[in-house]
Amino acid sequence: MIVLSGCSSAQSVLDAQGEAAVALKNLIIFIALVAAAIWLAVVSVMAITLVRSKDQTPRLDHRSERMMTIAVATATAATILTVGILTLASFYTTRALTSGGDPDVTIIVRAQQWWWQFIYTGRDQKQLFQTANELHIPVGKTIRLRLQAADVIHSFWVPSLAGKLDLIPGRENLLTLRAEKPGIYRGQCAEFCGLQHSHMAFVVIAEDDADYQRWLAGQRLDAATPSAAEAIAGQAVFLAKQCAACHAIRGTPAAGSTGPDLTHVGSRRTIAAGLLETTRGSLAAWIADPQTLKPGNNMPIVPLTADELRQLSAYMGSLR
Repeated sequence: MIVLSGCSSAQSVLDAQGEAAVALKNLIIFIALVAAAIWLAVVSVMAITLVRSKDQTPRLDHRSERMMTIAVATATAATILTVGILTLASFYTTRALTSGGDPDVTIIVRAQQWWWQFIYTGRDQKQLFQTANELHIPVGKTIRLRLQAADVIHSFWVPSLAGKLDLIPGRENLLTLRAEKPGIYRGQCAEFCGLQHSHMAFVVIAEDDADYQRWLAGQRLDAATPSAAEAIAGQAVFLAKQCAACHAIRGTPAAGSTGPDLTHVGSRRTIAAGLLETTRGSLAAWIADPQTLKPGNNMPIVPLTADELRQLSAYMGSLR
């Protein structure tokens, strides 16, 4: 039951839906089969030896020494051969993490304590935009990820689509993603990076090309101007309380870069790197006391009245 529980989940290497993930899955199965064959061989030899030793008095003669030498030499050669085969298999599988030819889409992935910044590049600066903790990609296309770290070492890992690769400060690593079918795939930081390491998740949403292009066009737009009175008041609170010093909302004076871009925050599935589903209630709870929900994160507690909190959460929810 314990073994079978790892066969399927939102984050399983055995649920491979990408070219690199399939290569890694095959490597895992191959290594498991080789290890099982070695185990069976060793146990069989031990069992045969134990059975034979019951009826025979141990003796050491020239023939026994010769048999022992042959056995040791054979075991050594088999070990070298096995290690060599596994090393080659691992080497060629690892190459699949960055293979795939010229990419169809290039995305900058910047990890920081404790959230993910995804920057979508374009033909010119006007097409550039960014999201947080939610990566959209088109199905059947080669996606090149430029992995960067803003503070400490992190590790990008989406088991169903590719292997994990570290993000190291001062160095850019490249990773290739390719989803073979639409779906929502969970990712996680796989390198301990501090207090909230376990709460540094993200999702990869693989969509048909038409859906992806619609999402892309919507994300490139500036934030919608609020129409409801409560949301309009919330925008004023956002600007007055200096939230704009850390966050950006395109189409408004807010141009901060320390925290996530909030231009379309209301359309994201989660906030706080997968900690909470995006609802007005969770937005209000996060704004009111982010340190209780995620201790140690870099968002300070901003003093707000009850009315201001309601207005600000309404404005955040309207940003779709």
